[in-house]
Amino acid sequence: MSALVTVFFPLVFSLVLYLATQKTQYARYIVLVIFLGLFAESIELYTQLPKEGYLLLGSFFEVSRFDFSLVFAVDTLSVIMLLLTSILLILVTLSSWHIPKQAAYFSLLLFFSGAIFGVFMSTNLLWFFIFWELTLIPMYFLVGIWGAEGRVYAAVKFFLYTHVASMLILLAFFLLYKQSGTFDMTLIKESVLVTPAFIWWLLFVGFAVKMPLFPFHTWLPDAHVQAPAPVSVLLAGVLLKMGAYAMIRMVLLMLPHQSQKYGWVLLVLGVVSLVYAALMALYETHLKKMVAYSSISHMGLVAIAMATLSYDGLSAALYEMIGHAFIIAPLFLIAGFFHQKTGSWQMEDMGGIMQRAPYISTVFIIAGLGALGFPATMGFVGEVSVLISSIESYGLWLIVVAFVSMLSASYIIWTFRRVLYGSMSSVVRSSDFSISKMEFFALIVFSLFIIVFGIYPQVIFSLINDALSGYTFLGGRV
Repeated sequence: MSALVTVFFPLVFSLVLYLATQKTQYARYIVLVIFLGLFAESIELYTQLPKEGYLLLGSFFEVSRFDFSLVFAVDTLSVIMLLLTSILLILVTLSSWHIPKQAAYFSLLLFFSGAIFGVFMSTNLLWFFIFWELTLIPMYFLVGIWGAEGRVYAAVKFFLYTHVASMLILLAFFLLYKQSGTFDMTLIKESVLVTPAFIWWLLFVGFAVKMPLFPFHTWLPDAHVQAPAPVSVLLAGVLLKMGAYAMIRMVLLMLPHQSQKYGWVLLVLGVVSLVYAALMALYETHLKKMVAYSSISHMGLVAIAMATLSYDGLSAALYEMIGHAFIIAPLFLIAGFFHQKTGSWQMEDMGGIMQRAPYISTVFIIAGLGALGFPATMGFVGEVSVLISSIESYGLWLIVVAFVSMLSASYIIWTFRRVLYGSMSSVVRSSDFSISKMEFFALIVFSLFIIVFGIYPQVIFSLINDALSGYTFLGGRV
């Protein structure tokens, strides 16, 4: 499949899909088939990758005078993100099987898929920025239309925060072009830049907002709480990973010497995000907000691993990114399901759900154990990898990462106690906890990922090793 078709067909066809399926239920089937095709395309790209460097997929819309050509090229790092994104899009579609206003909803999902694939496949910085901004449009409407009571406020806050941060990124891109003479990220070398430190800070702050790291995180809890549960999966599993991917690609690997100089900033913000968000999750009584803060805390782990600037650290960061996506997704989906059935987000209104919905509660427990880093789950492998790599680079004081795992265990187990066990509340007793087969199937798949890749992490680490093999790490650091 042509790269141009892979990216632009979903963007263009989304409008056709909306107009053609407004009075039918066919949109979900069509989108599911397209997303399966994107997954197959991602696998095919992986099989075609060279041992090192990029696989060139084509150059389009050439405007050589301004270096505005749309160049599609992928390496293993790109393909890892394509595989993760396509899997999540498939499972989000299954989890949204009975959502209202299906024509509009699935058309926006389709538009989002084209934009996000463009982000991971384009190597021209201007086109990267165009696709980066295009992802905001469907997410704004998905939160603003299908969200809860405060959806408009959350959607506007999300859009403004991330768009303002994008202006910093755009300024950095123009500075890169002015100093290097190209927008091609594969050709830009830090050594030819006049003001690499200023560019580093612009990119760092812009991508830190997207990850997000403390203190740039405040848009995320509101967006998560107000968004429908499947959209929260996209926010945590795709958009946050888009920010982390860009941080690795354009901050750490494209500007390695400046990253060595200022890497301590990423480390400090990672530690603060990890501890602060864990404490906030422990304090929360709102089920979905607790999951949201848990998500921010885990992105703190990713930042700590990145800050090592080492092969082992970036490997741990990438694994943690993938594990976080698979762990946080069922937590958001089940939190949304419990809210839908009980009419409340407050944990004190729940209790005894295990007796009414044992299978879904079991999936919630598996995901929760992954979030607290229980052995034989992806969470355990990710946390241990981050802990080892960070201590090797910065010393034993980073044992604080292990202590934060105790906080994770506290808020997760306390959530189990308040929501799943204990006396059954009157709300739970009178609620119907039936779930569609499609939605439950998606939860089962997430559970299998958490366990299988927790027991056999080498499957993912082999992909990650291929992604990092083309980069030079001197003295254990980039």
